Amino acid sequence: MCGRYVVAYDPETLVSGFSLTRIQPFDRRWNIAPQSQVPVVYETREGERVAETMRWGLVPHWAKDESIGAKLNNARSEGMADKPSFRQAVRRRRCLLPASGFYEWQPLPGGGAKPVKQPYYISPTGAPFFAMAGLFEAWRPPGAAADAPWLLTCCVITTEANALMTPIHDRMPVMIPPEHWAAWLSRTQQDPAALAALMHGLPEGAMQAWPVARAVGRSSAEGPQLIEPLPA
Repeated sequence: MCGRYVVAYDPETLVSGFSLTRIQPFDRRWNIAPQSQVPVVYETREGERVAETMRWGLVPHWAKDESIGAKLNNARSEGMADKPSFRQAVRRRRCLLPASGFYEWQPLPGGGAKPVKQPYYISPTGAPFFAMAGLFEAWRPPGAAADAPWLLTCCVITTEANALMTPIHDRMPVMIPPEHWAAWLSRTQQDPAALAALMHGLPEGAMQAWPVARAVGRSSAEGPQLIEPLPA
């Protein structure tokens, strides 16, 4: 799963990296939790790449109300294309969620009835951000007026952990490498087999991880100190 991540890069990095034609301003944050506004890169119907903020927690187009978004922060890549919550977005509304890194919690031995968990920060090696694979939707309440605003929401796609992540957690976000960004974002690409070939986790050499303070477990905690390694 992916339950917290970091957006601490310069927005201009996205403009140059993705060749964006438009970008919506966003704040740097070191402890983004579900239901937060996050920057999302996608391709418009006109074929332009843009970055806009969306709420993390997918609300499918058919939902009667937006509360379902609290349960759809992540989408498992396995079988995703056949699930009602995701199948239309898989075909037509794929996106990338750039992340400086993400957090995951490792259960520790012992701890009694409530297991103690050690948070880790996982970041890319040799790159300013991960491009996490995602889906997005535009939703309006049933019966809304034709000029009512759309609610834009998104989710992160996950896969099995690689060798680096396995000791920490059994899942991780799907990371799309730069050479596959165009194919992933393309609205004309709707072949499930071709898309599945893009959804492999990064090799362990492209990632680094270290334990961090448990303060990150509080959603109110914020700041660059959250990603600092614990003393040996």
